[in-house]
Amino acid sequence: MPPSHKLLANLLVCLLLMMGMTACHRTPDESRVRQGVEMAERAAEHADASALSGVLSDDFNGNNGAMERSQLIDLLHVAALRGESIHALSGPIAVEQNGDRYVARFTVTLTSGGKMLPAHIGVYQVETAWRKEGSEWRCYSATWTADGQGT
Repeated sequence: MPPSHKLLANLLVCLLLMMGMTACHRTPDESRVRQGVEMAERAAEHADASALSGVLSDDFNGNNGAMERSQLIDLLHVAALRGESIHALSGPIAVEQNGDRYVARFTVTLTSGGKMLPAHIGVYQVETAWRKEGSEWRCYSATWTADGQGT
C-alpha cells in the first residue's frame, strides 16, 4: 500500500473512532434536569408559554393541585399579551436522584416589570420532581413557598 493510501486509511480510522466516541457521549441525566430548570427559568423571563410547555409533563401538578400545567402556561400567555416582564433569578440547583426520577431544589427570586404579579414578587423555596418521558426529562410536580414560610 502506498504511503499516501496508508496515511489516508489511518486518518479515516481515527475519524471513525472519534465519531464513535462522540456518538457514545450523552449528557448525564442530572445535567439534563438542571438544564430543564434553566429552560423553565428562561421561559418565564421571556413569557414563552411554548418553551415552558416543553419542560412540563402533561399531568404537571403545581403546589399540590393549586396550579395545573394549563394554568401555568395560560399565565405566561397573559403575561406575553400584556407585554409584562418577569424576572427570575435562581440560586444554586441541588439535584438528587430518587430511583428513576430526580428532585431539584433551589431558591428563586421573582420580580416583575409590570402589574400582573405584584403579590407574587419575592424569594421562593422551590422543589421540582422530574421523570423521563421518552428521551426527554419533564417536570411533573413542583412546590414553592415564600422564603421563611417553610415547605
